[in-house]
Parts: sequence; C-alpha cells; structure tokens
Amino acid sequence: MKILMFLVFLLPCLVADELRLVAYNIHHGEGMDGKLDLKRIAKVIAAEKPDLVALQEVDKVCKRSGSVDQAAELAKLLKMEHRFGKFMDYQGGEYGMAVLSRLPIEKTVIHRLPKGAEPRVALEVVVGSPNWPGKFSFVSIHNDWIKEPLRVQQIEVLQEGLKDRKHPVILAGDFNARPDSASLKKLETKGWKMLREGRKNTWSASEPKVEIDFFFAKGLPPFRFQDKVIAETVASDHRPIAVVISPAVGEND
Repeated sequence: MKILMFLVFLLPCLVADELRLVAYNIHHGEGMDGKLDLKRIAKVIAAEKPDLVALQEVDKVCKRSGSVDQAAELAKLLKMEHRFGKFMDYQGGEYGMAVLSRLPIEKTVIHRLPKGAEPRVALEVVVGSPNWPGKFSFVSIHNDWIKEPLRVQQIEVLQEGLKDRKHPVILAGDFNARPDSASLKKLETKGWKMLREGRKNTWSASEPKVEIDFFFAKGLPPFRFQDKVIAETVASDHRPIAVVISPAVGEND
C-alpha cells in the first residue's frame, strides 16, 4: 500500500509537460457550405484541448460576418484569452488574425510585414508556461497568397523583428507556401525546424491537394512532437493543423 501511494504521488512528476497547439485559417467563420458558424469552429478547436491557437482570416465587427468580434466570441466559447492583429479596415470593422491562449499572455507584438495582395501582419504573443519550456513566443502567420518573392520578404522582415528574442519562438499558421518553397527554406536555413512528419495537405478543406499550413520552432529545449491535420471538411476552406510538443530530456531533436 505504501508503495502504491508513493507511485500515485510520484506519477505527476513523471508525466512530461506538453504544449498542445492548433493553427486554423477560419475563413471568417464561413464554411464550405456557405454558412457562418463560429460555434462549429469552436467545437473543432475544443476537441484538441489546445494551450494556444493561431487563427487567420478573422473578422472584427465586419458586416459580412454579422458585425461580431470573432476573436472575442471564440475566446468566450473556448474559455481562453485572446489577442487580435488587424490587417486592414473592412466593411465597418477590421480584418486580420488572432491568437487564443490558456497560458497567461505577458506581451503582444504586431509585426508589420511588406504589403502584397492585402496588408499583412504577424501577431506575436509572449506567454509564460509554469514548467517546460518556460517563457516563449507564439506567432500567428498569414503570408501573401499570390507572390512567392513577396513571401520571402515577409519572412525576412519577421525574422528581423524576432532576432532579439532570448526565449524559444513557435510560428504557426497559413504560410501560403509549399514545403519546398524559397520562403520556407529561408526559415530552415536560419535554424527553424518545421514540425512536420510526412506530407499533410491542408487546402482546400473538402479535397485538400496542397500543403500550406505549418508549425515552425526555434530555440526550444530538446523536444519530441506529434503533428496532424484535423479531418474537418466543412467548417472552413482550410483544414486545421495541430501539434503536441513534449520535452525529450537528454535528446538532441
């Protein structure tokens, strides 16, 4: 009995901490069926029990989506904190991206990126994890959807904006670029690790033929990860992606 009680006490110490992350281009809440349904989006996200969520194509009180503050509404439904980053004014409101977090947000930074077909930003939050990996940045990405040379410029500007970070950084979202593209290669040559095992197409949701949504990490302590594309075919025009990152003590991943 004493041994059993000791093991019960010790078990939480033996279970590795993990980060559960989701990235989702929500297409302002409009699904492949033409319906606006944030509750449907929230249900997809909730199933992954994420610590952080990077959202792209988010409306803030725009007419086309019922003048709803979508980031605030999703945060309410999921019982998470939120931050919004504006691309531009649109239909009486604002259009951009968001981050949802269960971890305390210490700081928010909006990185202005070179303008392409639309204005673009990257939205960074600095969060504190009580254990592994401690403080880190989580950055929501949505790069230009037309020109690869412009995406390269956007990556360059973002890397310059992040160069002084002394803590780990995770990028998440819609890069609008394929795995072998110049913009993603530029990240990898600067020490960023793509958190991806095997090809995982993400667009379009109903019949995905291209892979353009990713996670990247830099500066994390040794870790393992498991990534997947969530098999959601209707709620948005993209399929969301998820990754679970956990420490790998003594390994050099």
